[in-house]
Amino acid sequence: MKKLAFILGILLSVNIAYAGDGKQLAIGDKAVHTDVKMKDVSGAEISLSDASKENGLLVMFSCNTCPFVVAWEDRFNEVKEWADNNEVGMIVLNSNYQERDGADSFDEMKKKAEAEGYNFNYVVDKDSKIANAFGGQTTPHVFLFDGDMKLAYKGAIDDNYKDAEGVKQAYLKEALVSLGNDKNIAIAETKPLGCGIKRKVD
Repeated sequence: MKKLAFILGILLSVNIAYAGDGKQLAIGDKAVHTDVKMKDVSGAEISLSDASKENGLLVMFSCNTCPFVVAWEDRFNEVKEWADNNEVGMIVLNSNYQERDGADSFDEMKKKAEAEGYNFNYVVDKDSKIANAFGGQTTPHVFLFDGDMKLAYKGAIDDNYKDAEGVKQAYLKEALVSLGNDKNIAIAETKPLGCGIKRKVD
């Protein structure tokens, strides 16, 4: 039954995976709203600038219940290790404004972070401000910025959300390593795959 529910969730999610107005930061664009403070599950207020490190910042849009997030989230802490090893900060944003009184409430975010042992900042993107400015489309959707806060990679974590052992192209890991070693990122953009962000639309 759980497997059936997961498959149905995936099918429903695919239909809305590319929701939004289609506007996105392009590779080379600078991050915006970097000083906006967002509430972390710890209770602290943190901005993108606060979370960044010498070689840049990884921004990931995520949520609590999307089947794609559930499938990928056992790799999130490993992603944080890759980022740390390459002097890149990491922050995960929940931009699901329309679900803020339900599955993506702050209390549910805290429960999720504790249950999964998140070792990174998990924050509320109030009014979907950052998601709308960046053009975040799905959960998950990653935006990797270099030390000058210029977009260096955007897209998916890897090419196999179903099975970590079956990954053939670890897009994000390779981008992080390239960034950490001041090398060109071979694949700078991939198609995001996930549930459409339940954003606030102005």
